Amino acid sequence: MTKEELMRRAVALSEENVKKGGGPFGAVIAKDGEIIAEGTNRVTANNDPTAHAEMEAIRAASRCLKTFDLSGCEIYTSCEPCPMCLGAIYWAHIDRMYYGNGKKDAARIGFDDAFIYEELGRIPEKRRLRSEVMLSGEAGKAFLMWEEKADKVKY
Repeated sequence: MTKEELMRRAVALSEENVKKGGGPFGAVIAKDGEIIAEGTNRVTANNDPTAHAEMEAIRAASRCLKTFDLSGCEIYTSCEPCPMCLGAIYWAHIDRMYYGNGKKDAARIGFDDAFIYEELGRIPEKRRLRSEVMLSGEAGKAFLMWEEKADKVKY
């Protein structure tokens, strides 16, 4: 399939999802021009705030390819990804991303994630989400174990 056909599929998924009562987001993951996985926004359907189209597509692609490393794949998404999805795309090592609508388009219809980008730039004490460090010495044991582990699988 061409890049345009793959993007059109992501857009079609977003439209189909709106008709079914879901959010206006669709995503396709392809490898060598073939669709590996698809996803739509399932936040309200699954009562899962992480069930964005890109996350659903990444999960499906990882199951299909039996790997967490999606190098060699491309993602086509109907909208510029939110910070969570963008992070997942990076963690999955996806080679390239294409998107239709921009984040300003999403904000215009009520999906504004600018505050998350702003929060990430703040020191933890200045964020809206109250947090504090606890039991760092105890928590550090797992890090030490990982650091010393000879057969760890890096990701």
